[in-house]
Amino acid sequence: MSEFFPEVGRIGYEGPESTNPLAFRHYNPEEVVEGRSMQDWLRFAVCYWHTFRGDGTDPFGAPTLQRPWDDGSNSVDNALKRVDVAFEFMSKLGAPFYCFHDRDVAPEGSSLAATNRNLDAIVARLKEAQNATGIRLLWGTANLFSNPRFMHGAATSPNADVFAFAAAQVKKAIEVTHELGGENYVFWGGREGYMNLYNTNMKRELDHLAAFMHMARDYGA
Repeated sequence: MSEFFPEVGRIGYEGPESTNPLAFRHYNPEEVVEGRSMQDWLRFAVCYWHTFRGDGTDPFGAPTLQRPWDDGSNSVDNALKRVDVAFEFMSKLGAPFYCFHDRDVAPEGSSLAATNRNLDAIVARLKEAQNATGIRLLWGTANLFSNPRFMHGAATSPNADVFAFAAAQVKKAIEVTHELGGENYVFWGGREGYMNLYNTNMKRELDHLAAFMHMARDYGA
């Protein structure tokens, strides 16, 4: 398999006097501090969304990051290639963990079933990469904010169809996080709450959110 970063070797500890920009000067993963190694104290995880999916867009402009391995499509093939890129990057960085939203690693399909099939295909590649490198999943989560269906929230949505879709998406995200040996699952409520104050009923929102969380807890148990 060809390298995506052939000019970069594994980044190691070189001490505080090093002038190498691609070296650790203070982080020595093997150094023991208060009975534990730095790597055990500092459980660094590479975030998939910023590191491999962010395109440099801000509220006033177009994307500014051109990634040579990315063909610009939201395809499964592109997502599979991204896994190879990510694990080469993380291996050379020496990061012990990574984390992701479901939509970071796999594209949404035309239906929930198609979306789940896409995710399953990528999870299989992620599992292979984890086994090959020893890098572990720190946590997974569901992206319940990017799709316009979530404009009034996910768990707090007044739309029963949206609430049900969000619940199914979290169910699948919990399953794949467990399959990949994730050490935790995160509830990322980035778009919870109604769109504007005219249709906000805070008690009802919180009741919906509580019901959603109870359902997730019961399923996870």
